[in-house]
Amino acid sequence: MAPVAPPVTVGHVILDAVTWRPFGRREPVLHDVSLALEPGERVLLVGPSGSGKSTLLRAIAGLLETADAGELAGSVTIDGHAPGTRAGEVGLVLQEPGAGVVASTVGRDVAFGLENVSVPRADMPAAVAAALGAVGLAKPGDTPTSALSGGETQRLALAGALALRPSVLLLDEPTAMLDPGHAAQVRRSVEGALTAYPITAVVVEHVLGPWVDLVDRLLVLDDDGTLVADGPVHKVLRDERARLLDMGIWVPGAPPPAPLAPAALAAAPQSSRTQEVTATPMVIDRTVRLVDGSTRTRTAATLDVPLTPLPTSATALVGPSGSGKSTVLLALAGALDPVQGSVTVGETPVADLSTTELASRVGWVPQWSSSTLVGRTVLDEVLVASRALGEESPERVTLAHALLADLGLGHLEGADPRELSGGEQRRLAIASAVLHRPPLLLADEPTVGQDRHTWAAVVGLLAAYREAGGAVVVSTHDAALIDRAHTVVELDAPPAAPIEEEPRRVLAAQAGPLALLLGALVAIPAGIIPGHWHTSLGVLAVQALLAVVALWSGPGRGPRPTGRAKRVLVRMLPGLLGALSVGWSTWLLGGHDTTTAVTAALRVLIIVLPSAVLLPLVDPDRLGDHLAQRLGMPSRPVVALAAALQRVHTFGEVWSEISLARRVRGLGIDRRRPVALVRDLATVTFGLLVRTLRMAADLAVAMDARGFATASRRTWFAAAPWGRADTLVTLGALVPVLAAVLLT
Repeated sequence: MAPVAPPVTVGHVILDAVTWRPFGRREPVLHDVSLALEPGERVLLVGPSGSGKSTLLRAIAGLLETADAGELAGSVTIDGHAPGTRAGEVGLVLQEPGAGVVASTVGRDVAFGLENVSVPRADMPAAVAAALGAVGLAKPGDTPTSALSGGETQRLALAGALALRPSVLLLDEPTAMLDPGHAAQVRRSVEGALTAYPITAVVVEHVLGPWVDLVDRLLVLDDDGTLVADGPVHKVLRDERARLLDMGIWVPGAPPPAPLAPAALAAAPQSSRTQEVTATPMVIDRTVRLVDGSTRTRTAATLDVPLTPLPTSATALVGPSGSGKSTVLLALAGALDPVQGSVTVGETPVADLSTTELASRVGWVPQWSSSTLVGRTVLDEVLVASRALGEESPERVTLAHALLADLGLGHLEGADPRELSGGEQRRLAIASAVLHRPPLLLADEPTVGQDRHTWAAVVGLLAAYREAGGAVVVSTHDAALIDRAHTVVELDAPPAAPIEEEPRRVLAAQAGPLALLLGALVAIPAGIIPGHWHTSLGVLAVQALLAVVALWSGPGRGPRPTGRAKRVLVRMLPGLLGALSVGWSTWLLGGHDTTTAVTAALRVLIIVLPSAVLLPLVDPDRLGDHLAQRLGMPSRPVVALAAALQRVHTFGEVWSEISLARRVRGLGIDRRRPVALVRDLATVTFGLLVRTLRMAADLAVAMDARGFATASRRTWFAAAPWGRADTLVTLGALVPVLAAVLLT
């Protein structure tokens, strides 16, 4: 039986006087944009950094107000109706690899849109296979999405969009963060996909050259978000060449611009600090904690040569995506400890430096610049480190104004930095890292997302910083930036982890999520029924015995799972603290009655123990399946819950990233002062919340672009059976309740 796919419409797009002004900005980002895209056209959208290219894509997708707040005027129609009328008619692939991943495996992720448009389950595998084949991603459907490289993740996002047979495909800088090899793979995938699915396509890119032979038409936005050029791609490049170069467009064949000498650093006094950070050859591991509490450790980077950045020197770290360039920079900033080798300042490991010592020695520009944002305004953001180091002065504020002007951000000094474009945020991060003149600057992909003018400003600033005595280490795929380095260190992709046989699942993991949740909930009456500590202790003993059985290795040929008891004990720590707190307060307020206090404490442990054993075994994808199919819960909240739970394992990385961003700017946690410790922890937690909300907003945009917003009736890629294991877990969970009744 042939797969049932949504009908393919013609993809005729009309924008009529579209204007968008985000809240917090005085001027619109898009200004009176009118255009028509013919069905099947392949369009390249270009413009200076901050000209509104990504905003225009979201306008076409009808998603501007999904995750952004502002004033929208004008109209957008696709085939005569508002975007999104047909679920999945507009496919949107975001710049950041992984931003739109909604499932834990490749097959389920591609099928997400098919579920939203009610494709029968039996027809989904063929549609998924066709979409993966169109983008050249030859991966089994059960491949974990977390195991994909950046280029593979971008192709997965493209496959997810194509599976819905959209009328319009929108690609937002799909190769910006990739090395040339992976970028070429993605472009070949796009070309193959558009051949297999002849639909209207709009691509946003800063570097035009690799794309001009894949598109028919070129649209150009200026600094004000106004459409200033439109026509056949080669004709526009020929007729408007001088104008495009003047606007800062990367016109094919034009050499890179000369770096601009910044007035700010030229007038600034020399720094008295000396560069002493050195690194031996080293190996760095990264550990990821999974939802079930287990961990996966792999080699993330291997540096084969010593690294001693000297004053006035520039070092470029190069290598394919995934080779560990960002990881080496994190180690140089003291965020990661090598398992072999060391990073030191003199005899002191960089990781042991105090917050102010680190901030005075190192400036850091992360790969995703939104991670460093802590200021209320752009000007506040630039002054963060100077204020933390007690170096703010009228002269330093004047220097900040000049530095922002040099980087084309002077007109945004009072804006919220979170509302800037990606390229603007990256330049802001560079300004924030160099204003206080640390002797070492670590910059991760500093030129990504920049037009010719802003590229010249960034490269000129790096050169001036170096000439003033600073040492610069960058990770980059930018050939022109690499040519300006004194030392080039090439990193090889770490060896692939040996394919290990999957460990056997524990017995309780054979059950579905509903049985596991029920097993945890049944512990509540088991904890409430006992009236004496003898009874409570007996019930707890029964639970402990059942926990041993639940965590026993299941059948299979793989190795036994390890660390099970340790992980349960770690998860029990909050429960133990809660039990002690309840026991103490009961003893204190209950006339110092020890029997009552111990009984109350044991009740807490009875309620907590099954959750510590069973809940980590709940698979988020299966949870959504079972809640919707077996309990009939509304699909939107259960799908959103499952997608959110897939992101839980990233919280540790986000926390570490925010903590480093603060520490390297003089705002780290002071463990010696309890009040300051609590305040700083609260600040980092708030930063995690803000970052998580931004991630959720990007995820919402990606999900809605695949029909989630308009899905009224949903099908499911996987079934939700209730099996023998579910019954056994449920019956086992009732045993402590029965014991409590019999022992009372």
